[in-house]
Amino acid sequence: MSDFVIFLIDALVKSLIIVVSLLTGFAYTTVLERRVIARIQVRIGPNRAGPFGLLQPVSEGLKLFFKEDIVPNEADKVIFTLAPVITAVPALIVLAVVPLGSEVTIPFLNYTTSLGLSDINVGVLYILAVTSISVYGITLAGWASANKYAMLGGLRSAAQMISYELALGVSLLVPVSLAGSLSLGAIINAQDPVWFVFYPIVGQVAAAIFYIAILAETNRAPFDLPEAEQELTAGYHTEYSGMKFAAFFMAEYMKMIAVSAIFASLFLGGYRLFGLEDLLGGWMGPLILAGKVVASLVFMIWLRATLPRFRYDRLMSFGWKVLLPVSLVTLVLTWVVIVLELIPVAL
Repeated sequence: MSDFVIFLIDALVKSLIIVVSLLTGFAYTTVLERRVIARIQVRIGPNRAGPFGLLQPVSEGLKLFFKEDIVPNEADKVIFTLAPVITAVPALIVLAVVPLGSEVTIPFLNYTTSLGLSDINVGVLYILAVTSISVYGITLAGWASANKYAMLGGLRSAAQMISYELALGVSLLVPVSLAGSLSLGAIINAQDPVWFVFYPIVGQVAAAIFYIAILAETNRAPFDLPEAEQELTAGYHTEYSGMKFAAFFMAEYMKMIAVSAIFASLFLGGYRLFGLEDLLGGWMGPLILAGKVVASLVFMIWLRATLPRFRYDRLMSFGWKVLLPVSLVTLVLTWVVIVLELIPVAL
């Protein structure tokens, strides 16, 4: 078998694993959210469909699949149909550059491969480019619906994402500067002794800003203004039903999983955990990363159950007047401590 065929099979298998993991993770993140919020509110949550309610996503998926797909008469039908796809696809492909573990040997095949699709040397730029695409899907969904509430939701989303992407991009430069590389693998390796989140001031502030920004990017509470039910009757997806609505729903939860994995890779050491990632021949790495992702998801759900929604003017003011200036100051401070050699940098 030629090297090219082996490379192609390796890439296809890894791509399939990532996509299936995201789709399965999306389904059971909905169960996790409902059970955690139920526990916080002293309720039970879904427990009827299957053992412990584990078949709830299956029943809801079947329900949405058989629901009537309605398209408004005045809608731009092509854009209306493409918008959910434009929103969902970036969430599926953004993890292509995130290392899920170190090199492992596959039993019985004697084949060694890295646990990750492709650790390119500009992985951070790839993430920024891919995640910025989803705003088009949401904005186009609001515009194509020919509905004023949906249009307002789309405009809100565009303004919110653009505003918070600035702070996100600047805070992202802190781990890039500390690692001296745009590669996610190099950033994870640079955190071998100490995770960046434990770096005094610069690491902690950058991690906090990045996490707040990804909450806004994924439209999670308290930043869920684009789909504020009380004001916009659901926002940009008001006119969507059936599987098109499910695609928006799926994209939101897959983005939660993806940004949690990216946050863990940038600030929490990725798949590394005090050398435990080398156990089981390196297969512990994906499990460690999955544990960090689940912890992040629970925290996001906890925030949703705890904090009220921002007022829109305060949302924008917080992004432009607080997060952006603080992120710029943090980045400059990071460069100062690097130049003064107060923090070792892996170059």
